[in-house]
Amino acid sequence: FIEGGWPGSNPKDAAFFEEAARRTWRNAALAAFGMTRRGGVRVEDDAQVRQLLLAETPVVTIVGKTWPLHVTEVFGVTLEENLAMIRDTVRFLRDNGRRVFYDAEHFFDSFRDDPEYSLATVRAAREAGAEEVILCDTNGGSLPEFVARATREAFAALGRAPGIHTHNDCGLGVANALAAVDAGATQVQGTINGYGERVGNCNLTTIIPLLQLKRGMPLVPDLERLTELSRFVDEIANVPHDIRAPFVGSAAFSHKGGLHVHAVQKLA
Repeated sequence: FIEGGWPGSNPKDAAFFEEAARRTWRNAALAAFGMTRRGGVRVEDDAQVRQLLLAETPVVTIVGKTWPLHVTEVFGVTLEENLAMIRDTVRFLRDNGRRVFYDAEHFFDSFRDDPEYSLATVRAAREAGAEEVILCDTNGGSLPEFVARATREAFAALGRAPGIHTHNDCGLGVANALAAVDAGATQVQGTINGYGERVGNCNLTTIIPLLQLKRGMPLVPDLERLTELSRFVDEIANVPHDIRAPFVGSAAFSHKGGLHVHAVQKLA
């Protein structure tokens, strides 16, 4: 699944979806990104939600509030209204023929404060018809053991496997995604080379080889092409390639002089 951006948020995203609608996607499904309806507004009257339909993507990913702190202090709505916003938006998009992924924003921060309400939000999305419910470590501050525990509890509450969305603020974006997968998550959201806000997101060029080589999951047919992809994305983004990136960096499989080189020469 390729998440293309937020329709209507800026001219570049609008142009992207116009171009994407003219293309045939063979191996991937395109997703538009948005959020739940506004508080006190009927979902069919919410202009932002209607923009998601106009993007004409087969999949729509919506983000909703999980943390009671954000619900009452940022959105300024009641906890029950927030649950209704989640249900209404998921159901509306499903009724209009879209596959729906639901991103539970700040799930792990919320889970520390109020596990019961946090699980109520993801259950609301699932019961309304969300195909995937993704647990988000939005500020990247969680540790792997906590991510694993919260993921297991969400799995039990949902009755099915969740997805995981991690940020790399503590250098744990990949580690936290791996911990969630080990706890039962079956979808990983990430970006090529870990690009993302602040210090980045889960790096797909690292997590894919880890899952395939260390966990035995057949994800892609040709791991060697990840290096080509990584360099291509860097070139398009006009960012210097990280030679020390795991698996895809030019120094990833090199050795300095000394014992390692001596051993390689003997075993080659």
